[in-house]
Amino acid sequence: MSLITSPESILHIALHAMDRTADPRLRTLISSLTKHLHEFVLENQLTEQEFERALQFLVGIGQATGKNTNEVVLAADILGVSSLVSTINNLDSSGASFAALLGPFWRANAPICEWGENISRTDLGGQAMEVHGSIFDEDGGLVSGATIDVWHSSPVGFYENQDEHQEDMNLRGRFKTNAQGEFFFKTIRPAGYPVPTNGPCGELLRAQDRHPNRPAHIHFMISKEGYKVLITQVFDGSDEHLLSDPVFGVSKHLVGSFKVDEVTGVCHLIHNFILQSGEMRFPAPPIP
Repeated sequence: MSLITSPESILHIALHAMDRTADPRLRTLISSLTKHLHEFVLENQLTEQEFERALQFLVGIGQATGKNTNEVVLAADILGVSSLVSTINNLDSSGASFAALLGPFWRANAPICEWGENISRTDLGGQAMEVHGSIFDEDGGLVSGATIDVWHSSPVGFYENQDEHQEDMNLRGRFKTNAQGEFFFKTIRPAGYPVPTNGPCGELLRAQDRHPNRPAHIHFMISKEGYKVLITQVFDGSDEHLLSDPVFGVSKHLVGSFKVDEVTGVCHLIHNFILQSGEMRFPAPPIP
């Protein structure tokens, strides 16, 4: 290992020290990250005060992560990284549905529900809603026995783990498609909501003069053996924040039509999904 002769010389020394990394993929990723970090520091001539503040941000998002929120995931979201990773890993020229970021509020093991069951288990008022759809494979065949895991916010924009007035696992549920590949459940219409702003990510949004408000949406995680797990969202096409989602999660393919029946007052969403063949692999839950 050679000695440092200039700021630029440190990168070569650091990369050489990493050459013995046994895992080739880890070696590639860490070396690339190190290279980009050094280039960033050199390009911007990072000051010691700026470096200290950056470290405080990283420590802060870790300290702010707890039982009811994941500030680390949120940081990746508001920088557009979560959406980027989701998009590059799920693009499919054969027509499979667009994926969307998981977000910080998914919980594993939501209640298993019957066809047409209502996942609104706490009286929160709000507008009644019915959600219908079908699941297809890439050849246009209907997929029976697929699991539809859904979750969304309340009419005032809170997930149940954020709101002491909601019972555990409210507005969450898992449904199976029937023999015709169809699913159906009842709920209440979700509202848009601000991402958490009481931690370092909120401070960053304020410094960038960005609003924190996500457009109203319903999360879907669709799975069956032989297919890639589809993690996606369907957004209310009438929401004013569709074009300024702070986590960059909205694509035109994921904008749904939330139609209200003028007679019954019930909001209806009909949305179909196409699964891509592959390995059924679930993400790690951001919160318990």
